[in-house]
Amino acid sequence: MNNNNSQERAVVTVLGSDKVGIVAKVTATLAEHNANIIDISQTLLDDLFTMIMLVEVSDLTNGFENLNEELEAIGNDLEVKIMLQHEKVFRYMHRI
Repeated sequence: MNNNNSQERAVVTVLGSDKVGIVAKVTATLAEHNANIIDISQTLLDDLFTMIMLVEVSDLTNGFENLNEELEAIGNDLEVKIMLQHEKVFRYMHRI
């Protein structure tokens, strides 16, 4: 954990056609990078899969950009859109 007890958090969003393995591959990748899932929500509308996760990224093993690139590559393989954004950027962009 960070020495100053503050958490650096990010939002992971996934959108695309439903298929086997989306949750498994995304969550395994987060675990490999030492990103802790704080909250997760997913919805299936017909065959449209949506997932949003709040993750703690203070102690990433290979850095934020490396995780982002790996998630994008997984998205390409699964033919879904995966985005990783710092929480503050996400909140500003979406005015939550």
